[in-house]
Amino acid sequence: MTSFDTSSPQLNVWRAMLALAVVFVMLATTGWTALRTHRESGELQASRDKWTHGSLHGLRLPDPEADPARLTRFFVSLSAQDRSRLAHRYPLAVGNMNGAPVSLRYQANHLALEQQRAVERERMHDSRLSTAGQQDAGRRMHRYESLLTPGRQILSFDPSGTGRISEVFGNLAKAQRISVVVPGVDTDLLTFQKTNRPYTAPVGMAKALYAAERTAAPKTRTAVIAWADYTSPDGLGVDAATGARAAEGSLRLNALLRALPGRAPVSMFCHSYGSVLCGVAAHGMPGRVADIAVAASPGMRVSRAADLDTTARVWAMRDATDWIQDVPYLELGGLGHGADPVASGFGARVLSARDAQGHAGYFTPGTDSLRNLADIGTGAYDSVTCAGETDMCRAGLGATATARRA
Repeated sequence: MTSFDTSSPQLNVWRAMLALAVVFVMLATTGWTALRTHRESGELQASRDKWTHGSLHGLRLPDPEADPARLTRFFVSLSAQDRSRLAHRYPLAVGNMNGAPVSLRYQANHLALEQQRAVERERMHDSRLSTAGQQDAGRRMHRYESLLTPGRQILSFDPSGTGRISEVFGNLAKAQRISVVVPGVDTDLLTFQKTNRPYTAPVGMAKALYAAERTAAPKTRTAVIAWADYTSPDGLGVDAATGARAAEGSLRLNALLRALPGRAPVSMFCHSYGSVLCGVAAHGMPGRVADIAVAASPGMRVSRAADLDTTARVWAMRDATDWIQDVPYLELGGLGHGADPVASGFGARVLSARDAQGHAGYFTPGTDSLRNLADIGTGAYDSVTCAGETDMCRAGLGATATARRA
């Protein structure tokens, strides 16, 4: 037996290091290694600073980063007029404040979007900007106009950098089941929704899931959040191969989850790099999170589902045509995201993703993947379709599925 015997543990390590080296060199030589850092919002921070030094009827306002329960009690103690007054004074602070009533956050973010639209409209005609700068201002202005369409429910909005945002479909305050869609790389204000290939963007994903849930369980009140309130990696560079953005985003995600109104069970639907974020956030998620379902995952930064340290059911799916299956499923020196969630040894409940077509097709209407996600979102676990035409993913869920179905 030579030192390069195929069963040698040393060879397996060597192969893993070589794979990472090849990926790194490929990314570097193709110019994909550009990193994007999040620039803290001047507008958002200014609004929070004004809130911190502000008052209402001579009394100081609570810390905007206080526990959501305390902030909820504060807003409940106010009259409708006083709540509206605060939203007008500090729109970005209130619009991004976990613990503020969701209806008030919608109102505050509408005001903030109107203000930012005016800013970008002026920038469109600012002679000090380059042509490219004026065009970028035009794109952002038109995005704000779209987000200001009557009936849209913007739960968070940060205009800094490339922008962060989240939107609600359905009645979040009265929902019996809540779903949260966490997207992957290249997600920002301008890619939050798309006219072409709409189901590859957070708004299209969430809309499709909301419609599928209503079809699957028409008597169940559901709400879906398109959550793009984190700074995602820019492209498939080194940033996407590490957990830095996931670690930052996990804090924001768990802050939202802890502040959700009511007691409805929550299901997480995490796509691509979003599954990395959900993996990092899993141990800190509140107990009401019943499910974590990942699609097209490069890994969840653990070796086994049990290492996520969560009571939530862990589901995974991957279409046969998805290129993500070719990435090295390992982690060395901070690069890579760990084991393959659809591998038998990982321990997730593996779902069918038939007809998803590639890396970005999991929320396309008519696919097994979307039907399965909707069944999970409505608690109809006994209706999901397992991968490989087996019933393995439903093992042990019979009684639980019936009990949780709303």
